[in-house]
Amino acid sequence: MENSEFHEFFVDELKDIYWAEKHLVKALPKMKKAATSPELAAAFEKHTQETQTHIETLEQVFALLDEKAAAKKCDAMAGLLEEADGIISETEKGTLIRDAGLILAAQKVEHYEIATYGTLKTFAENMGHTDVADLLAQTLENEKATDEALTGIAENFVNEQAAAE
Repeated sequence: MENSEFHEFFVDELKDIYWAEKHLVKALPKMKKAATSPELAAAFEKHTQETQTHIETLEQVFALLDEKAAAKKCDAMAGLLEEADGIISETEKGTLIRDAGLILAAQKVEHYEIATYGTLKTFAENMGHTDVADLLAQTLENEKATDEALTGIAENFVNEQAAAE
């Protein structure tokens, strides 16, 4: 399978999400700093640490595939992170409206990652790379948990208080 066009496509997409994770790990501290609520700031701090783990997991995946860990620009993540920057610059510091916007931006990122890791896991399974599929499945579950945590913060107080501002 290593020399197949499908395998090459799979590796290319791994390079794409690798770039995405490496840029997200740099963007999350900025989002944490922009957050108003301590709960959201803590969620961004936790996700920064998890994203570093995702980078390390992808490096393991590349090693298992005997491929060099290399990044290829991910236009989707670049756009999502640019959108997050826009939310920060277009909302007032210290408001829960900003937090609601940051949650929106972060969940867009999470949904992109969930779609990507879910598909890559399936690709790995179809090529018989069960060890790779297992690693990607762990990351996928972590991304889903982050998305749920962000939803919880939004539903518990941020959205309601933002609407009242």
